[in-house]
Amino acid sequence: MSDPHPPLRSFGRIKSRTIKPRQAALMDTLLPQIRVPAEPFDPRALMPEAREVWLEIGFGGGEHMAAQAAKHPDVLILGAEPFQNGVASALRHIDEQGLKNVRVKDGDARELLSHLPDGSLERVFILFPDPWPKARHHKRRLVQADVAAELARVLKPGGRLRFASDWADYVDWSLERLTANPAFRWTAERAAGWRAPPADHVTTRYEEKRLGDCAPVFLDFVRG
Repeated sequence: MSDPHPPLRSFGRIKSRTIKPRQAALMDTLLPQIRVPAEPFDPRALMPEAREVWLEIGFGGGEHMAAQAAKHPDVLILGAEPFQNGVASALRHIDEQGLKNVRVKDGDARELLSHLPDGSLERVFILFPDPWPKARHHKRRLVQADVAAELARVLKPGGRLRFASDWADYVDWSLERLTANPAFRWTAERAAGWRAPPADHVTTRYEEKRLGDCAPVFLDFVRG
């Protein structure tokens, strides 16, 4: 039975331009092979030899996810993205680089989170999510108290969460909600801790567009 009160969408359009023929073919062939299960599952079963399991929420065109997967072939990387054009782009990166350690949820990340066991992830990335800048739309932002609680549930003690945005208000909003959860400790000790890209960050073309109202801010947290 469907949920009579589904959560508000935290994302905008599902599709914009026509998907290129090659990427459309990958949606039909590759995606079914690497799509995460549609019911509760243990991610370790998808790649038993994985050293760790990471999740990227809203991977956009898949550049960051693919780059991290290529750098860490012994890590299973789960990615969630509702935008079909983004999924199609990510599939191209996965196919071209021959990545075997990526699994994809083409839909709402909150559904994926609900299907993961407690303490099943070592790392989560939320990079440049839809800012919903108008005050009346703030309730649609991904980072809410209930999502923070879910992230705390699925992350192992010592697990890491990174949030990044170039919208100042969303940075403040997310910092307030994540630090309000006692499971998370913000790691920054000085301004450079949030102003400079972390050493392991992969800059994407989307980030370089600087579509927000401030320079990119990076918030790193540790799960207590």
